Amino acid sequence: MRLARRIAGVDEAGRGPLAGPVVAAAVILNPRRRIEGLADSKALPPQVREELAPLIRARALAWAVAWSDREEIDELNILQATLLAMRRALLRLPVPPTHVQVDGDRVPRLADLPLTCTVEAVIGGDSSIAAISAASILAKTTRDAMMRRLDVCYPGFDFATHKGYATPSHLETLRSLAPSPMHRRSFAPVKWDGTLPETDS
Repeated sequence: MRLARRIAGVDEAGRGPLAGPVVAAAVILNPRRRIEGLADSKALPPQVREELAPLIRARALAWAVAWSDREEIDELNILQATLLAMRRALLRLPVPPTHVQVDGDRVPRLADLPLTCTVEAVIGGDSSIAAISAASILAKTTRDAMMRRLDVCYPGFDFATHKGYATPSHLETLRSLAPSPMHRRSFAPVKWDGTLPETDS
C-alpha cells in the first residue's frame, strides 16, 4: 500500500520591516478538510486573514510557527535568519513531512535535521499552492499579533499600526526617538547609533 505524501508548505512574514522578528510557518493540509479562500496573505484583507488562521489551525493535518528574533537577524542577516525560522517551524511540526515546498527561490538546509523529506523552492508559491498560502497566513497573523504586543511594551512607535515596516510615520518617529530594542540595527534606516542617514531635504 502506497503511503500518502505529506507536503508541508512553508512561508515567512517580516523580512522587510525595520523592527521585530521574522516569522515562519509550516503547514501540512488535510485533503479531507478543505479550507476555502486560501491565498497569499498579502492579497487578503486583515479581517479575512484573521478568520482563516483559526480554520487552518483546526483543519490542517499539522502546523507550526517559529521565528528568529531581532538579535539573530542582526547577527546572521535577514536571509539566514529567515531560513533559520523555517528550519525551526519544520522541526516543530507534530507530523513529519515527506516533501517540503518553500515560497521563493531559497530553501532552508535540511540535511542535518531529523527529517527524511525532499524540498523545493516555488517562486510565487504563496499564491499558487494552498499549503504555502496557509503558511503565509499563519506567519503573517502570528507576527501581527506579536507586533501588537510589542506596541504595548514600546509605546510611541505605533508598532500595532505599521507592524515595524518603514512607513513615513515610522521613519519620522525614528528621527525623534531612539530605536527601541526591537529595531534591527543592521537595516540601513536604523544605524547602530540610532540615527537615520542624512538626506538632502
